[in-house]
Amino acid sequence: MAAAEPAVPALPSGGGLGAPSGTVPVLFCFSVFARPSAVPHGAGYELLIQKFLSLYGDQIDMHRKFVMQLFAEEWGQYVDLPKGFTVSERCKVRLVPLQIQLTTLGNLTPSSTVFFCCDMQERFRPAIKYFGDIISVGQRLLQGARILGIPVIVTEQYPKGLGSTVQEIDLAGVKLVLPKTKFSMVLPEVEAALAEIPGVRSVVLFGVETHVCIQQTALELVGRGIEVHIVADATSSRSMMDRMFALERLARTGIIVTTSEAVLLQLVADKDHPKFKEIQNLIKASAPESGLLSKV
Repeated sequence: MAAAEPAVPALPSGGGLGAPSGTVPVLFCFSVFARPSAVPHGAGYELLIQKFLSLYGDQIDMHRKFVMQLFAEEWGQYVDLPKGFTVSERCKVRLVPLQIQLTTLGNLTPSSTVFFCCDMQERFRPAIKYFGDIISVGQRLLQGARILGIPVIVTEQYPKGLGSTVQEIDLAGVKLVLPKTKFSMVLPEVEAALAEIPGVRSVVLFGVETHVCIQQTALELVGRGIEVHIVADATSSRSMMDRMFALERLARTGIIVTTSEAVLLQLVADKDHPKFKEIQNLIKASAPESGLLSKV
């Protein structure tokens, strides 16, 4: 989902009433619904968007474009949210879908793509279905990222208990390796790292588990307006049922479910690309099917 933030003058600040200390009551309106909540004093556009997603996430079409509006007493109607607006007093905001639906085309270019490698850790080895295949394809993707100069962000779920990334995965040259306890990879440090990379439009996501960390990461990224490509042959779960239902759910959401070879060839796009031969060498042997064909 992407929401527009128009450039209009900021509103004057005021005091907030009727909410716990340090917070301000806000009425969040979407479609025919209106749900009261509260946000920290001084909350801005991003926090308001996050609150809308937490209140209405299942009802918001992530691939529509939206505008956020504020109810203005002086006009007796909603106006587009002022640029730089922060919540300082009780107010009412709404999220309005624009009429034009954004089409997810799924184009990938190295200059606007980041790879996310999620929780490929030693303690998962005996539990994850086809984990050896997933490691093999994950390593192929990381080699491709190095060849094409694509930034890579890696997370490790509670490494104290679950161990580090498996030795077969070569982390040389990755932008960030980050421990986490949250299931989603979308942590403040990851968001900061993405902000440092100009023009990021797409994330190629792989790792474990499909129905937990991969799914939650993908949904959060889409909620921030980033197109997500999940590499089906480089992600798995402890059960094939969880894996396949998660991939189906994500595809229905508009997230692109693809394969490692499709990703790598889309990134080079042309036989005359200077790195094509190196990518071709990576994919000469077909990637293992990791149980996917048995479910087709």
